[in-house]
Amino acid sequence: MKVCVVGAGYVGLSLATLISKHHSVKLLEINQDKIDKINNRVSPIKDGEIESYFSNENLDLDATSIKEDAYANANFIIIATPTNYDHLTGSFDTTSVENIINDAVKINNNTKIVIKSTVPVGFTEKVKNKFNNNKIFFSPEFLREGRALLDNLNPSRIVVGDTSDLGKEFAKLLIECSLVPPSNELVFYMSSTEAESVKLFANAYLALRVSFFNELDSFSEINELSTKKIINGVSSDPRIGNFYNNPSFGYGGYCLPKDTKQLLSNFSNLPASIIKSTIESNSQRKEFILNQVLNKKPKTIGIYKLSMKSDSDNFRESAVSDIIEKLLLKNLRICLYEPLISYAPDKIELINDFSKFTTESDIILANRFSSELEFVRDKVYSRDIFGEN
Repeated sequence: MKVCVVGAGYVGLSLATLISKHHSVKLLEINQDKIDKINNRVSPIKDGEIESYFSNENLDLDATSIKEDAYANANFIIIATPTNYDHLTGSFDTTSVENIINDAVKINNNTKIVIKSTVPVGFTEKVKNKFNNNKIFFSPEFLREGRALLDNLNPSRIVVGDTSDLGKEFAKLLIECSLVPPSNELVFYMSSTEAESVKLFANAYLALRVSFFNELDSFSEINELSTKKIINGVSSDPRIGNFYNNPSFGYGGYCLPKDTKQLLSNFSNLPASIIKSTIESNSQRKEFILNQVLNKKPKTIGIYKLSMKSDSDNFRESAVSDIIEKLLLKNLRICLYEPLISYAPDKIELINDFSKFTTESDIILANRFSSELEFVRDKVYSRDIFGEN
């Protein structure tokens, strides 16, 4: 089968890698540096499984910036470009997705188009009507940053926004390329609008869960109680479960902040308060962290890495970045240790000499604790209770 994947981010690159072990894949990307790296089998993103596949597997994968080359003769075109949340419109910017569909149907009108980009509820039906094309459907991704290929190889579920043979063909493609045995229980078929809702509600629930345990942690810290003991007691209830309960500086990353805001906008004329409260709780958590740091009266604040998770190189919508912005208003010296960048934003001093960074910092903010901080643990402020993402 010939498959085109558009976009070489976490979603697109992991899918292209997954499928190219069994089928011929063209990966369409506008960044020439990414194209060169992929064609030389160097992963442009940090993902252990992708790096392993690039080194050890025989992949039929070719990255290109030429649309005609990518779209022509493709049985499936999978769109995995980012759709950033536009605060002015209160919705995702889906321009890139619509432009891709427009080009794709002009070059190859017989292809089947799968939207993996996160979109507003109802978007896919609108573009199907706009392009008068019933071979377009939505299928959400449920991937962790830094573990995207692993999650594609071992999917928790596959949601397909099409109930016809077209949707079944796509589900079969994903399952056959994965490491899991074929199972009807793994795949959920529904309309694209329902699939779009699954994506947003799933991430909204995860954001709600993060916010719940963060509020529990704030309560414990103020009252000088053991967060760990309370969470362990609460999580022992099997209805709650001992997972996804590690406190942080707030939820962040690529998905949760924008997906909760998008879902809230879809609720605009409906009676609902949970999603709005979750967004507000996340903002309050960052203010709480800020105040806890300022109460220690540091002169130099060290920021240990920008990413939300360990083993990730994604800084987008990081709660740490929001806290930095608030700290900058206090006219304090802020130094940053982040080996993945070569320059820091204005008014922030980049110190990638780890010894110098730890020596000059009065307090070190670490969203996730690392063993290399052990020798300066007394300086570290982190709400990482369980040492996991």
